[in-house]
Amino acid sequence: MGELISFTRPDGQALNGYLVEPAQGAAAPGLVVIQEWWGLNDQIKGVAERLAGAGYRALVPDLYRGKLALEANEAEHLMNDLDFADAAGQDIRGAVQYLKTSGSSKVGVTGFCMGGALTVLSSVFVPEVAAAVIWYGYPPLEFVDAGKIKAPLMGHWATGDEAFAIGGVDELEQKLSDAGVAYIFHRYNAKHAFANETADAKNLPFLKYDAAAAELAWERTMAFLDEQLG
Repeated sequence: MGELISFTRPDGQALNGYLVEPAQGAAAPGLVVIQEWWGLNDQIKGVAERLAGAGYRALVPDLYRGKLALEANEAEHLMNDLDFADAAGQDIRGAVQYLKTSGSSKVGVTGFCMGGALTVLSSVFVPEVAAAVIWYGYPPLEFVDAGKIKAPLMGHWATGDEAFAIGGVDELEQKLSDAGVAYIFHRYNAKHAFANETADAKNLPFLKYDAAAAELAWERTMAFLDEQLG
C-alpha cells in the first residue's frame, strides 16, 4: 500500500500524490504514473502498486486536486478544465524531480488515456524523463515538438479506439520518425482502455477490457522499463 505525500512543483507550489515504495527502497528507479480522466482513483493506485511490486518507486500526482469522476460527463468536465501544459511542465515534472532528488537515479513516466496524452507531452516538456510508456492516448499533435524528445518511448494503441483514433497514432509515429526519436509502437486489436480491468463496469460502449492484450502490453512494458531504467 502507498501513502499520500506532498511534493513541490518547479514553480514552488505544493501538490499531493500517491507514492508506493518498493521493497528495494528509495534507490530504486522511479516511475510517475499518470491517471486516466477519472482522477486519482483506486484503479490507478493499483497500477502504482503493481509497478512498486516490480521494483519501481511509483508516484501518481493528483492532477485533479482531490476531485474524482464516477460518470463520463464528470470526467470530461474535469479533463477539459485541466491545463495540460501546466500539468506536464509543472505537476508531472515536479513528481519526476521529487523521485530523482529523493533517491532514484532514473525516472520514467507512464500514463493511460488522458494520462497517455500527458505522457507524450511530458516527454517533450520534462527533460529529466529517462523513458516513457504511453497507453492509448495522445495530445493534439501540433503541441508535440518531437525534436525536444530525448527519452525512448513505447506506445500501446488500440486499433478499435473510438476516443483516440488510430490514424492519429500513425501521424504521431511519422513525427517521431522524422525527428529521429527512439520509439516502439504496438497496436492491438482492441478498444480504448483495454488494460483497465474496471473498464467494462463503466458501461460505456467505447471502453472494453481485454485481458490478453493487457497481459501482452504489460509484458512488453516491463521488459522495456527494465532495459531503460533498471
